[in-house]
Amino acid sequence: IYDTILLKDVVARYKIRNIYFLESLVAYLADNTGTLVSAKKISDFLKSQRINISPNIVLNYLSFLTNAFLVFNVPRSDLRGRKIFEVTSKYYFEDLGLRHSVVGYKQVDINKILENLVFLHLQILGYKVTVGQLKDKEIDFVCERHREKLYIQVAYLITEKNKKREFENLLAIEDNYPKFVVSMDEVIEKRGYKGIKQIRAEDFLLNSKII
Repeated sequence: IYDTILLKDVVARYKIRNIYFLESLVAYLADNTGTLVSAKKISDFLKSQRINISPNIVLNYLSFLTNAFLVFNVPRSDLRGRKIFEVTSKYYFEDLGLRHSVVGYKQVDINKILENLVFLHLQILGYKVTVGQLKDKEIDFVCERHREKLYIQVAYLITEKNKKREFENLLAIEDNYPKFVVSMDEVIEKRGYKGIKQIRAEDFLLNSKII
């Protein structure tokens, strides 16, 4: 399936000759799922692998992959100025099985995989999703649908060590829209943490509604 998408929907459609670069780009996105990346950052990495490709060509190839729905491009937005940053984005796979076929399934990637799953569920529910930026804090997902808006942080597990970071990022947002933390473990704060609700990932993914 992966070869069919890559060769028919991308290579043949856009008459691509440098298939090795295309495969290297997909592998990079698979290894950096849910990480903010830019065309320049990708170009610099590929140069370290002795693949000399300009950022403009990287942007073109990224658009080919998103047009084929192999990956989704999720831009970064400024929560205060409502500005969309076009330099950096996150990329998520339409099908995690295809991602795993490229880089394999690794337990160490569980946070990336969970974040990808949450994004896909938000897509199914019809939300327009961006990555929130609030000064030096990052909000995993800013979700908007019609007049509805909510914020979501994703964490594999909530521990005493990371609890403050995951919840405090959301608390820094000064509006009153609903805020959630999605994690794999049991809910530790039944009534929420300072107004922020924690949801088990399984419950989140099986529910057709968030609020």
